[in-house]
Order: sequence, then structure tokens, then C-alpha cells
Amino acid sequence: MLKGLLFDTLQPMFWLRYGAVAILLTSGLLGFFAYKTQTGNWAFKLGLDLSGGTHLVYSADTSKIDSAEVADSLVALQAVIERRVNAFGVGEPLVQTQQGGALGQGEHRLIVELPGITDVNQAVKMIGATPTLEFKLVKDGFENNLTLPTQLGSTTSTGSTSSPQANQEAFSDTGLTGALLSRAALEFGNNQLALGQPTVRVDFNAEGTKLFADITGANVGKQLAIFLDGALISAPVIQDHITNGIAIISGNFTAESAKELVRNLNLGALPVPITLASTQTIGATLGDEALNAGVTAGVIGFFVLALFLILWYRLPGVVAVASLIIYILVMLVLFKFIPVVLTAAGIAGFILSVGLAVDANILIAERMKEEFAAGAKAEHAIREGFKRAWLAIRDSNITHIIAAIILFWFGTSLIKGFALVFGLGVFISMLSAITISRTFLLALGVKTESPLGRFLMHNGLK
Repeated sequence: MLKGLLFDTLQPMFWLRYGAVAILLTSGLLGFFAYKTQTGNWAFKLGLDLSGGTHLVYSADTSKIDSAEVADSLVALQAVIERRVNAFGVGEPLVQTQQGGALGQGEHRLIVELPGITDVNQAVKMIGATPTLEFKLVKDGFENNLTLPTQLGSTTSTGSTSSPQANQEAFSDTGLTGALLSRAALEFGNNQLALGQPTVRVDFNAEGTKLFADITGANVGKQLAIFLDGALISAPVIQDHITNGIAIISGNFTAESAKELVRNLNLGALPVPITLASTQTIGATLGDEALNAGVTAGVIGFFVLALFLILWYRLPGVVAVASLIIYILVMLVLFKFIPVVLTAAGIAGFILSVGLAVDANILIAERMKEEFAAGAKAEHAIREGFKRAWLAIRDSNITHIIAAIILFWFGTSLIKGFALVFGLGVFISMLSAITISRTFLLALGVKTESPLGRFLMHNGLK
């Protein structure tokens, strides 16, 4: 008896049924997780068009940048703005650069999308005028033309101009800018000209340290002017050859203004000047309407498809619907884990992938019908139906995945959102149609001679 019981438990049907139960339990846990994590860190990430927010377009001035360095400068600009926006806790901001014109010969633009920020002034303030820090040498003969409130006597003491803008003809570029900084820090002056006053210490990276050493070594006794966003804020006299890559900026700082400058410098100085060109605000109400419309369309479409599958294919239709529900739950959980930023285009891609999952189940059912028509028993028809349908499903879905990869690689942000969700959905739907549906049908133990088998043959697929 024990031997017979052991033999029975090792039959494939035993494992199929336990596998089906495991799939059902896992899908139930996935559904519970998706339902209970609507807020907090596991909440769905919604894009600008669904959650509302602000769309900003900046013009990037690349006229003073060598043409060979424009591309790298724009990449650096994008990285700087991303760090700056992320520092304010904006959820899933989108920052990208593009060039206008039919042939890509127009002006360069920086596009910033801030989901959840519907106040344009707040959004612009958050991005702010990230400081462009420059170090320039004062030309001979122009030293006395600088209006400075204090006597400058060392490389670490600075003054401030009486006007926000200085005569650029009095200065020569050194190539040393805030782009070569490694960090900035707030300190309080320990020399007689800035004793106890807030100062800003800047540490240059390896490239900046070498350049700073070359500048100070070759220009001892000259003034090194420091510009912030084109305004002269200090002009210390170079007293020594500085090799440690450290400069101190002092002047009329308050503790708060010095702290703000440090923060902005650490977020990154802009390698390319930008000016705000246009703004667009998408209200939360409009975003909710788009989200509700997308979800409603998906639910209605799913129920129509489910009704068709059940009425036309009976038992395989019921199994296909169950497989589709599990597929949807898996996708929703993946959206939370990756996480995927859902946009209206992304929801459209998800709905389209559901349609492809339905198509796979229909192919399987039709192949099963052909096997039944040839006189095959139910279990054999199920296995052969899946086997024959697999090649068509595989080839079809691979072409869709390739298309999604191409769209994601070359598309704009809107297209990328669609391509990511669509490609992920096609891959998961292919696995669910072949594995979950097959496991459920075989686990039911359908035999031609059983009542269920006769119903399947004569009413479902015959």
C-alpha cells in the first residue's frame, strides 16, 4: 500500500495540480500586495500626464562652447539639473536635452518635467539659476578699475563689487570653472580680513587642481577674479603657488547665503547657461481624468474579451481568463518593484500587451480544436495544441519585443514609457500563456471519456 501511495504521488498529475495550487496562492499574494500598497514607497509611480505637474523648456546657450564639446556639455548639463531636482525630493523627474530644427540644426533645449509640482514659480525656483562659477585673471592696468570695499592682501581674502556686473574686457579666461569642482563647504574665515565671517571653500578635482596650480604658479602677485553667474564677487591677489586645489571665497556672505551657495555648488555648476523659454502646467484634475479614462478602458476591454473567450471556448476560455488575471497581477507588482513610471502612453502599452496575451490563448485554443477534429483525446489535444501554438507565439512575440527595444533605444521620453511597458508586458504575457494556461488545463485532468472531456469536445472546442 505504501509503495502504491508513493507511486501515485510521483505521477505528473500530482505535480501539475500542486503547481496549479501554488500558482493560485502566489497570485493571491500578489493581488493582496498590489491592493495594500497604494501609498508609500510601493505606490504606483505616475508620470506627469497622470499625476499633474509642470513642464519646463529651457534654451541652452552653446555659442561659446567648442562644437566638438557641445554634446558632452549637454550631457553634463542634464546630469547637473537631474541632481539638483532630485535633491528637492521631486518624484520621478524627467530631464532631457534635444535639438530643434528639421535637421537637428536648431537651438539646443533642456526639457524638465516635474510630476506633482503644479506651481510654475515653485518649479522654476527649485531648479533655480544653478551658479556658473568662473575664475578669471585681471588684466594688467585694470586693477584700479575694480571697486572693492576691502583691502585685498591674500589669496583667501575677497571683496565684492559695488555693481552686479563687471567689465568683461578687464579679465582673461583661465578655463577654470565650477565644472571642475569636487566639493564645496561652508567655513568661517580664520584670517584677519574675514575673521569669523562665513566663507565658502571649494575643492577642485584632479583636473581642476592641476589647472589651479598652473594659474597660481604663473601669476603670483596678480588678481584672480571669481565670477558667480557672470557677476564679480571676489578678486583675491595670488600670493603663493597653490598646489592643493583649495580656494576660499569670502565677502559679504550671511550664513544662510553662504550655505545656499555651497548647496548649489555641490549640486553642480551649470556647464551651459540656460534661460527659461516656456512653461506648461498640467493640473491634477486633468491627470486624474486621463488615469481614470485609461483604467476604465482597460477594465471594459478586459471584460469584453473575457466574455468572448468563455462563451466561444468554454473551459479553455475560463482557463485563459484566469491566466490573464494572473498576468495582470504580475505586471502590476512589477510596476511597483522596478519601478515603472506609468504614463498614459504606458497604460496604452499595457492594454495592448493584454491583447497580445489574449491572442496567444486564442492560438492555443484553435490548435487544440484542430487536434480534437483529428480525433485526439483531450489530454493529447491539450499538449499538442500548446506545442503547435508555441512556434507562432514565440515568433510573434519576439518581433514585438524587438520593436519595443528599438522604440525604447531611439524614442523620446513619451515613446520610451510606452516601449518599456509594452516590451515587459509582451515578455510576461508569452510566459503566462504557455506556462500558466497549460498547467491549469493539464491539472484539471481532462480525459475524453470523462463528462468534462465530453463537454470540452462537443461544446467547447468541437
